[in-house]
Amino acid sequence: MPSSDQASLKRSVNLPMLIFYGLGNIFGAGIYVLIGKMAGIAGVYVPLSFLVACVVVFFTALSYAELSSRFPLSAGEAVYIYEGFGSPIFSMGVGLLIALAGLLSSATILHGFHGYLSTFVSLPEIATILILVVMLSAIAIWGITQSMIFAFGLTLAEIIGLGMVLYAGMGHIEPDTLSLEAMIPPLEFGVLSSILLGAFLAFYAFVGFEDMVNIAEEVKNPTKTMPRAIVIVLLVTTIFYIAIALVSILVVPPERLADSSAPLAMVYETATGKSAAVLSIIAMVAVINGALIQIIMASRIFYGMSRQNWLPGFLGRVNPKTQTPIASTILSGVIVLVLAAFFEILTLAQFSSFVIFIVFTSVNLSLILIKRKQPSPGDVRTYPLFVPVVAVLLNLVLLGFQIASLI
Repeated sequence: MPSSDQASLKRSVNLPMLIFYGLGNIFGAGIYVLIGKMAGIAGVYVPLSFLVACVVVFFTALSYAELSSRFPLSAGEAVYIYEGFGSPIFSMGVGLLIALAGLLSSATILHGFHGYLSTFVSLPEIATILILVVMLSAIAIWGITQSMIFAFGLTLAEIIGLGMVLYAGMGHIEPDTLSLEAMIPPLEFGVLSSILLGAFLAFYAFVGFEDMVNIAEEVKNPTKTMPRAIVIVLLVTTIFYIAIALVSILVVPPERLADSSAPLAMVYETATGKSAAVLSIIAMVAVINGALIQIIMASRIFYGMSRQNWLPGFLGRVNPKTQTPIASTILSGVIVLVLAAFFEILTLAQFSSFVIFIVFTSVNLSLILIKRKQPSPGDVRTYPLFVPVVAVLLNLVLLGFQIASLI
Protein backbone atom coordinates (compact mmCIF):
# COMPACT_ATOMS: atom_id res chain seq x y z
CA MET A 1 0.00 0.00 0.00
CA PRO A 2 1.40 3.43 -0.89
CA SER A 3 2.25 5.89 1.79
CA SER A 4 0.09 8.93 2.40
CA ASP A 5 2.67 11.06 0.57
CA GLN A 6 2.34 8.89 -2.55
CA ALA A 7 -1.40 8.36 -2.45
CA SER A 8 -3.51 10.29 -4.92
CA LEU A 9 -7.09 11.45 -5.10
CA LYS A 10 -9.59 8.84 -6.25
CA ARG A 11 -11.02 9.30 -9.76
CA SER A 12 -14.59 8.17 -9.14
CA VAL A 13 -16.73 11.15 -10.21
CA ASN A 14 -18.63 10.54 -13.44
CA LEU A 15 -20.67 12.97 -15.55
CA PRO A 16 -24.04 12.60 -13.70
CA MET A 17 -22.35 12.96 -10.30
CA LEU A 18 -20.46 16.05 -11.46
CA ILE A 19 -23.64 17.60 -12.87
CA PHE A 20 -25.47 17.13 -9.57
CA TYR A 21 -22.45 18.48 -7.69
CA GLY A 22 -22.58 21.61 -9.83
CA LEU A 23 -26.36 21.98 -9.56
CA GLY A 24 -26.23 21.58 -5.79
CA ASN A 25 -23.58 24.28 -5.55
CA ILE A 26 -25.42 26.74 -7.79
CA PHE A 27 -28.92 26.19 -6.44
CA GLY A 28 -27.64 26.15 -2.86
CA ALA A 29 -29.92 28.17 -0.61
CA GLY A 30 -29.98 31.33 -2.71
CA ILE A 31 -32.90 30.69 -5.07
CA TYR A 32 -35.25 30.11 -2.14
CA VAL A 33 -34.91 33.76 -1.05
CA LEU A 34 -33.49 35.50 -4.12
CA ILE A 35 -36.71 35.72 -6.12
CA GLY A 36 -38.26 38.06 -3.57
CA LYS A 37 -35.37 40.50 -3.63
CA MET A 38 -35.30 40.48 -7.42
CA ALA A 39 -39.05 41.04 -7.62
CA GLY A 40 -38.58 44.19 -5.55
CA ILE A 41 -36.11 45.47 -8.14
CA ALA A 42 -37.22 44.17 -11.54
CA GLY A 43 -40.93 43.60 -10.90
CA VAL A 44 -42.61 41.53 -13.62
CA TYR A 45 -39.37 41.50 -15.61
CA VAL A 46 -37.57 39.12 -13.23
CA PRO A 47 -37.37 36.37 -15.91
CA LEU A 48 -35.56 38.81 -18.22
CA SER A 49 -33.11 39.65 -15.45
CA PHE A 50 -32.25 35.95 -15.12
CA LEU A 51 -31.82 35.69 -18.88
CA VAL A 52 -29.44 38.67 -18.97
CA ALA A 53 -27.45 37.24 -16.06
CA CYS A 54 -27.19 33.91 -17.87
CA VAL A 55 -25.76 35.59 -20.97
CA VAL A 56 -23.15 37.37 -18.84
CA VAL A 57 -22.15 34.17 -17.03
CA PHE A 58 -22.22 31.99 -20.16
CA PHE A 59 -19.06 33.45 -21.71
CA THR A 60 -17.06 32.93 -18.52
CA ALA A 61 -18.50 29.41 -18.19
CA LEU A 62 -17.19 28.56 -21.67
CA SER A 63 -13.76 29.87 -20.66
CA TYR A 64 -13.82 27.64 -17.58
CA ALA A 65 -14.91 24.72 -19.76
CA GLU A 66 -11.89 25.13 -22.02
CA LEU A 67 -9.44 25.72 -19.17
CA SER A 68 -10.71 22.71 -17.21
CA SER A 69 -10.08 20.61 -20.30
CA ARG A 70 -6.58 22.03 -20.81
CA PHE A 71 -5.55 21.78 -17.14
CA PRO A 72 -7.69 19.20 -15.25
CA LEU A 73 -6.11 19.90 -11.85
CA SER A 74 -7.27 20.80 -8.35
CA ALA A 75 -7.00 24.47 -7.36
CA GLY A 76 -8.25 25.17 -10.86
CA GLU A 77 -8.32 28.98 -11.00
CA ALA A 78 -4.92 29.29 -9.31
CA VAL A 79 -3.43 26.89 -11.86
CA TYR A 80 -5.10 28.66 -14.80
CA ILE A 81 -3.74 32.03 -13.74
CA TYR A 82 -0.26 30.62 -13.23
CA GLU A 83 -0.33 29.09 -16.72
CA GLY A 84 -1.36 32.42 -18.20
CA PHE A 85 0.58 34.97 -16.16
CA GLY A 86 3.40 32.80 -14.79
CA SER A 87 3.18 34.45 -11.36
CA PRO A 88 3.09 32.14 -8.32
CA ILE A 89 2.23 35.06 -6.04
CA PHE A 90 -0.74 36.11 -8.18
CA SER A 91 -1.89 32.49 -8.36
CA MET A 92 -1.58 32.02 -4.60
CA GLY A 93 -3.55 35.19 -3.96
CA VAL A 94 -6.38 34.17 -6.25
CA GLY A 95 -6.52 30.63 -4.85
CA LEU A 96 -6.70 31.84 -1.25
CA LEU A 97 -9.35 34.44 -2.11
CA ILE A 98 -11.54 31.79 -3.73
CA ALA A 99 -11.16 29.45 -0.76
CA LEU A 100 -11.91 32.28 1.69
CA ALA A 101 -14.99 33.38 -0.25
CA GLY A 102 -16.30 29.81 -0.23
CA LEU A 103 -15.69 29.34 3.48
CA LEU A 104 -17.28 32.70 4.29
CA SER A 105 -20.30 31.64 2.27
CA SER A 106 -20.43 28.29 4.08
CA ALA A 107 -20.23 29.98 7.49
CA THR A 108 -22.96 32.44 6.60
CA ILE A 109 -25.45 29.89 5.29
CA LEU A 110 -24.90 27.78 8.41
CA HIS A 111 -26.27 30.75 10.34
CA GLY A 112 -29.23 30.59 7.98
CA PHE A 113 -29.70 26.89 8.76
CA HIS A 114 -30.03 27.69 12.45
CA GLY A 115 -32.71 30.23 11.61
CA TYR A 116 -34.78 27.59 9.78
CA LEU A 117 -34.10 24.97 12.46
CA SER A 118 -35.29 27.29 15.23
CA THR A 119 -38.82 27.16 13.78
CA PHE A 120 -38.89 23.43 14.61
CA VAL A 121 -36.62 22.98 17.64
CA SER A 122 -34.70 25.26 20.00
CA LEU A 123 -30.93 24.74 20.20
CA PRO A 124 -28.05 27.12 20.96
CA GLU A 125 -26.68 28.45 17.66
CA ILE A 126 -23.08 27.50 18.45
CA ALA A 127 -24.17 23.90 19.16
CA THR A 128 -26.04 23.71 15.84
CA ILE A 129 -23.06 25.07 13.92
CA LEU A 130 -20.55 22.80 15.69
CA ILE A 131 -22.61 19.67 15.01
CA LEU A 132 -23.06 20.61 11.35
CA VAL A 133 -19.40 21.46 10.74
CA VAL A 134 -18.21 18.22 12.34
CA MET A 135 -20.77 16.18 10.41
CA LEU A 136 -20.03 17.81 7.05
CA SER A 137 -16.25 17.62 7.53
CA ALA A 138 -16.57 13.92 8.42
CA ILE A 139 -18.57 13.27 5.25
CA ALA A 140 -15.97 15.13 3.17
CA ILE A 141 -13.16 13.09 4.77
CA TRP A 142 -15.04 9.81 4.36
CA GLY A 143 -14.52 9.85 0.61
CA ILE A 144 -15.34 11.79 -2.53
CA THR A 145 -17.74 9.07 -3.74
CA GLN A 146 -19.63 9.10 -0.45
CA SER A 147 -19.64 12.91 -0.44
CA MET A 148 -20.99 12.96 -3.98
CA ILE A 149 -23.73 10.45 -3.14
CA PHE A 150 -24.73 12.54 -0.12
CA ALA A 151 -24.66 15.76 -2.18
CA PHE A 152 -26.60 13.95 -4.93
CA GLY A 153 -29.42 13.17 -2.50
CA LEU A 154 -29.52 16.73 -1.15
CA THR A 155 -29.43 18.23 -4.64
CA LEU A 156 -32.28 15.95 -5.66
CA ALA A 157 -34.28 17.28 -2.71
CA GLU A 158 -33.55 20.86 -3.82
CA ILE A 159 -34.74 20.11 -7.35
CA ILE A 160 -37.87 18.40 -5.99
CA GLY A 161 -38.59 21.54 -3.95
CA LEU A 162 -38.31 23.74 -7.03
CA GLY A 163 -40.42 21.23 -8.93
CA MET A 164 -43.10 21.45 -6.25
CA VAL A 165 -43.27 25.22 -6.72
CA LEU A 166 -43.43 24.89 -10.50
CA TYR A 167 -46.13 22.20 -10.40
CA ALA A 168 -48.25 24.06 -7.87
CA GLY A 169 -47.86 27.36 -9.68
CA MET A 170 -48.52 26.02 -13.18
CA GLY A 171 -51.83 24.55 -12.04
CA HIS A 172 -53.09 27.92 -10.85
CA ILE A 173 -52.14 30.10 -13.83
CA GLU A 174 -54.89 31.11 -16.19
CA PRO A 175 -54.00 30.98 -19.91
CA ASP A 176 -54.85 34.65 -20.37
CA THR A 177 -52.22 35.66 -17.80
CA LEU A 178 -49.42 34.31 -20.02
CA SER A 179 -49.24 37.41 -22.20
CA LEU A 180 -45.92 37.79 -23.96
CA GLU A 181 -46.63 41.45 -24.51
CA ALA A 182 -46.66 42.00 -20.75
CA MET A 183 -43.21 40.42 -20.53
CA ILE A 184 -41.65 42.69 -23.19
CA PRO A 185 -40.29 45.81 -21.47
CA PRO A 186 -40.79 49.28 -22.92
CA LEU A 187 -37.69 51.12 -24.08
CA GLU A 188 -37.58 53.32 -21.00
CA PHE A 189 -34.44 54.02 -19.02
CA GLY A 190 -36.06 53.30 -15.66
CA VAL A 191 -37.42 49.93 -16.76
CA LEU A 192 -34.22 48.83 -18.50
CA SER A 193 -32.19 49.97 -15.50
CA SER A 194 -34.35 47.87 -13.16
CA ILE A 195 -33.84 44.82 -15.38
CA LEU A 196 -30.06 45.31 -15.30
CA LEU A 197 -30.11 45.82 -11.53
CA GLY A 198 -32.10 42.62 -11.22
CA ALA A 199 -29.59 40.86 -13.49
CA PHE A 200 -26.76 42.06 -11.25
CA LEU A 201 -28.46 40.36 -8.31
CA ALA A 202 -29.34 37.29 -10.40
CA PHE A 203 -25.66 36.94 -11.24
CA TYR A 204 -25.06 35.61 -7.71
CA ALA A 205 -27.59 32.83 -8.34
CA PHE A 206 -25.39 31.43 -11.12
CA VAL A 207 -22.14 31.51 -9.16
CA GLY A 208 -20.95 28.04 -8.24
CA PHE A 209 -20.13 26.43 -11.57
CA GLU A 210 -16.55 27.61 -11.14
CA ASP A 211 -16.16 25.45 -8.03
CA MET A 212 -16.60 22.33 -10.16
CA VAL A 213 -13.09 22.67 -11.58
CA ASN A 214 -11.52 22.23 -8.15
CA ILE A 215 -12.36 18.52 -8.03
CA ALA A 216 -10.97 17.85 -11.53
CA GLU A 217 -8.43 15.31 -10.22
CA GLU A 218 -11.30 13.17 -8.93
CA VAL A 219 -13.27 13.22 -12.20
CA LYS A 220 -13.16 10.37 -14.70
CA ASN A 221 -11.86 11.54 -18.09
CA PRO A 222 -11.86 15.19 -16.94
CA THR A 223 -10.72 16.56 -20.31
CA LYS A 224 -14.11 15.68 -21.79
CA THR A 225 -16.33 15.30 -18.72
CA MET A 226 -15.62 18.67 -17.08
CA PRO A 227 -16.51 20.94 -20.06
CA ARG A 228 -19.71 18.97 -20.75
CA ALA A 229 -20.79 19.17 -17.12
CA ILE A 230 -20.20 22.94 -16.87
CA VAL A 231 -22.30 23.69 -19.96
CA ILE A 232 -25.10 21.28 -18.98
CA VAL A 233 -25.26 22.66 -15.42
CA LEU A 234 -25.53 26.24 -16.66
CA LEU A 235 -28.28 25.41 -19.16
CA VAL A 236 -30.33 23.39 -16.63
CA THR A 237 -29.96 26.13 -14.03
CA THR A 238 -31.10 28.81 -16.48
CA ILE A 239 -34.22 26.83 -17.44
CA PHE A 240 -35.15 26.30 -13.78
CA TYR A 241 -34.54 29.93 -12.84
CA ILE A 242 -36.56 31.44 -15.67
CA ALA A 243 -39.43 28.99 -15.08
CA ILE A 244 -39.44 29.67 -11.32
CA ALA A 245 -39.32 33.42 -11.91
CA LEU A 246 -42.19 33.29 -14.40
CA VAL A 247 -44.41 31.18 -12.14
CA SER A 248 -43.61 33.27 -9.08
CA ILE A 249 -44.60 36.64 -10.54
CA LEU A 250 -47.77 35.19 -12.10
CA VAL A 251 -48.96 33.55 -8.88
CA VAL A 252 -47.96 36.30 -6.43
CA PRO A 253 -47.73 40.04 -7.25
CA PRO A 254 -44.07 41.20 -7.29
CA GLU A 255 -44.63 43.72 -4.48
CA ARG A 256 -45.86 40.92 -2.18
CA LEU A 257 -42.92 38.69 -3.13
CA ALA A 258 -40.55 41.53 -2.32
CA ASP A 259 -41.91 41.74 1.23
CA SER A 260 -41.53 38.02 1.91
CA SER A 261 -38.50 36.44 3.56
CA ALA A 262 -39.59 33.07 2.11
CA PRO A 263 -40.92 33.96 -1.35
CA LEU A 264 -41.11 30.45 -2.79
CA ALA A 265 -42.99 29.27 0.29
CA MET A 266 -45.42 32.14 -0.33
CA VAL A 267 -45.85 31.09 -3.96
CA TYR A 268 -46.54 27.50 -2.91
CA GLU A 269 -48.99 28.48 -0.16
CA THR A 270 -50.81 30.92 -2.46
CA ALA A 271 -51.09 28.34 -5.24
CA THR A 272 -52.12 25.38 -3.08
CA GLY A 273 -53.62 26.86 0.08
CA LYS A 274 -51.46 24.41 2.03
CA SER A 275 -48.59 24.82 4.49
CA ALA A 276 -45.12 25.21 3.01
CA ALA A 277 -43.36 23.48 5.91
CA VAL A 278 -41.90 20.93 3.49
CA LEU A 279 -40.28 23.72 1.50
CA SER A 280 -38.75 25.10 4.70
CA ILE A 281 -37.20 21.69 5.36
CA ILE A 282 -35.92 21.55 1.78
CA ALA A 283 -34.40 25.02 2.26
CA MET A 284 -32.52 23.61 5.25
CA VAL A 285 -31.35 20.74 3.06
CA ALA A 286 -30.15 23.25 0.48
CA VAL A 287 -28.12 25.02 3.17
CA ILE A 288 -26.45 21.76 4.24
CA ASN A 289 -25.66 20.89 0.64
CA GLY A 290 -24.18 24.30 -0.08
CA ALA A 291 -22.01 24.19 3.04
CA LEU A 292 -20.74 20.65 2.27
CA ILE A 293 -19.79 21.55 -1.30
CA GLN A 294 -17.96 24.69 -0.17
CA ILE A 295 -15.94 22.71 2.39
CA ILE A 296 -14.99 20.15 -0.28
CA MET A 297 -14.11 22.93 -2.72
CA ALA A 298 -11.89 24.83 -0.26
CA SER A 299 -10.12 21.66 0.84
CA ARG A 300 -9.28 20.84 -2.78
CA ILE A 301 -7.91 24.33 -3.31
CA PHE A 302 -5.64 23.94 -0.27
CA TYR A 303 -4.64 20.47 -1.50
CA GLY A 304 -3.95 21.65 -5.06
CA MET A 305 -1.97 24.69 -3.95
CA SER A 306 0.10 22.49 -1.65
CA ARG A 307 0.86 20.16 -4.56
CA GLN A 308 2.08 23.22 -6.48
CA ASN A 309 4.36 24.03 -3.49
CA TRP A 310 2.39 27.22 -2.77
CA LEU A 311 1.18 26.03 0.67
CA PRO A 312 2.72 23.75 3.37
CA GLY A 313 3.26 20.17 2.25
CA PHE A 314 1.01 18.52 4.85
CA LEU A 315 -2.05 20.08 3.18
CA GLY A 316 -1.26 18.14 0.01
CA ARG A 317 -1.13 14.72 1.64
CA VAL A 318 -3.84 12.24 0.71
CA ASN A 319 -4.88 9.50 3.11
CA PRO A 320 -4.29 6.14 1.37
CA LYS A 321 -7.47 4.63 2.84
CA THR A 322 -10.03 7.38 2.22
CA GLN A 323 -8.10 8.91 -0.72
CA THR A 324 -9.07 12.36 0.51
CA PRO A 325 -6.89 15.26 1.79
CA ILE A 326 -7.76 14.97 5.47
CA ALA A 327 -5.60 17.86 6.73
CA SER A 328 -6.98 20.27 4.13
CA THR A 329 -10.54 19.20 4.93
CA ILE A 330 -10.06 19.66 8.67
CA LEU A 331 -8.52 23.08 8.06
CA SER A 332 -11.54 24.07 5.96
CA GLY A 333 -13.95 22.90 8.65
CA VAL A 334 -12.08 24.73 11.41
CA ILE A 335 -12.10 27.99 9.43
CA VAL A 336 -15.85 27.66 8.80
CA LEU A 337 -16.47 26.98 12.50
CA VAL A 338 -14.43 30.01 13.60
CA LEU A 339 -16.10 32.32 11.08
CA ALA A 340 -19.60 31.09 11.90
CA ALA A 341 -19.10 31.13 15.66
CA PHE A 342 -17.37 34.46 16.14
CA PHE A 343 -18.21 36.75 13.22
CA GLU A 344 -21.29 38.53 11.89
CA ILE A 345 -20.60 38.65 8.17
CA LEU A 346 -22.86 41.48 7.07
CA THR A 347 -20.91 42.38 3.94
CA LEU A 348 -20.45 38.81 2.67
CA ALA A 349 -22.43 39.26 -0.55
CA GLN A 350 -20.54 42.39 -1.56
CA PHE A 351 -17.16 40.92 -0.65
CA SER A 352 -17.86 37.61 -2.38
CA SER A 353 -19.14 39.24 -5.55
CA PHE A 354 -16.18 41.62 -5.65
CA VAL A 355 -13.80 38.67 -5.35
CA ILE A 356 -15.71 36.68 -7.96
CA PHE A 357 -15.60 39.49 -10.53
CA ILE A 358 -11.86 39.89 -10.00
CA VAL A 359 -11.30 36.14 -10.30
CA PHE A 360 -13.49 35.79 -13.40
CA THR A 361 -11.75 38.72 -15.09
CA SER A 362 -8.31 37.32 -14.24
CA VAL A 363 -9.19 33.81 -15.43
CA ASN A 364 -10.50 35.09 -18.75
CA LEU A 365 -7.42 37.28 -19.26
CA SER A 366 -5.29 34.22 -18.50
CA LEU A 367 -7.12 32.18 -21.15
CA ILE A 368 -6.45 34.93 -23.71
CA LEU A 369 -2.72 34.72 -22.93
CA ILE A 370 -2.78 30.91 -22.98
CA LYS A 371 -4.57 30.82 -26.34
CA ARG A 372 -1.93 33.12 -27.80
CA LYS A 373 0.82 30.77 -26.59
CA GLN A 374 -0.92 27.53 -27.54
CA PRO A 375 -4.02 28.03 -29.71
CA SER A 376 -4.49 24.33 -30.56
CA PRO A 377 -3.53 22.07 -27.62
CA GLY A 378 -4.63 18.82 -29.24
CA ASP A 379 -7.51 16.74 -27.92
CA VAL A 380 -9.09 19.67 -26.06
CA ARG A 381 -12.36 21.44 -26.78
CA THR A 382 -11.50 25.08 -27.52
CA TYR A 383 -13.65 28.14 -28.15
CA PRO A 384 -13.01 31.25 -30.29
CA LEU A 385 -10.84 34.02 -28.85
CA PHE A 386 -13.80 36.39 -28.69
CA VAL A 387 -15.34 34.25 -25.90
CA PRO A 388 -12.83 35.26 -23.15
CA VAL A 389 -12.57 38.77 -24.62
CA VAL A 390 -16.33 39.34 -24.32
CA ALA A 391 -16.28 37.73 -20.88
CA VAL A 392 -13.58 40.17 -19.70
CA LEU A 393 -15.59 43.16 -20.94
CA LEU A 394 -18.83 41.95 -19.32
CA ASN A 395 -17.15 41.21 -15.99
CA LEU A 396 -15.40 44.59 -15.97
CA VAL A 397 -18.73 46.31 -16.62
CA LEU A 398 -20.34 44.47 -13.68
CA LEU A 399 -17.32 45.12 -11.47
CA GLY A 400 -17.46 48.81 -12.33
CA PHE A 401 -21.20 48.80 -11.72
CA GLN A 402 -20.67 47.36 -8.25
CA ILE A 403 -17.91 49.84 -7.39
CA ALA A 404 -20.09 52.73 -8.60
CA SER A 405 -23.00 51.51 -6.44
CA LEU A 406 -20.77 51.62 -3.36
CA ILE A 407 -19.52 55.16 -3.97
